[in-house]
Amino acid sequence: MAHQLINPPSLAPTAPYAYAALAAAGQLVFAAGACPLDSAGRTTPVGDLLGQCRQTVDNLRTALRAAGADFTDVVKTTIYVASNQREDLSAAWSAITTYFDPQPPSTLLGVTVLGYPDQLVEIEAIAVLPA
Repeated sequence: MAHQLINPPSLAPTAPYAYAALAAAGQLVFAAGACPLDSAGRTTPVGDLLGQCRQTVDNLRTALRAAGADFTDVVKTTIYVASNQREDLSAAWSAITTYFDPQPPSTLLGVTVLGYPDQLVEIEAIAVLPA
């Protein structure tokens, strides 16, 4: 592993993610926000938050693997959910973070709108490859 997750004992141990990540020298992979688009560029499945989470995670994994990385190399994620309901944010968080073990530092945001029609979720990631 090209990184170490940091959890300072003076910060709340209840956070379900690492507070920081220390990356060793190696190539960085900056993944653009992965979206719930199928191979034809259509948002899918429309109106299904958990289904869009799965599609988005699949697309993120494809992009990372094309760069020689995988979820184990991710040192930071940002998750955007087009909702002002905490229940939706919590559901998206639960669906997405099951793919990351351990959970890297992450930010979860509820936003008004995302870039594609009917889009409910987007995930950005930064990964580091071994030196």
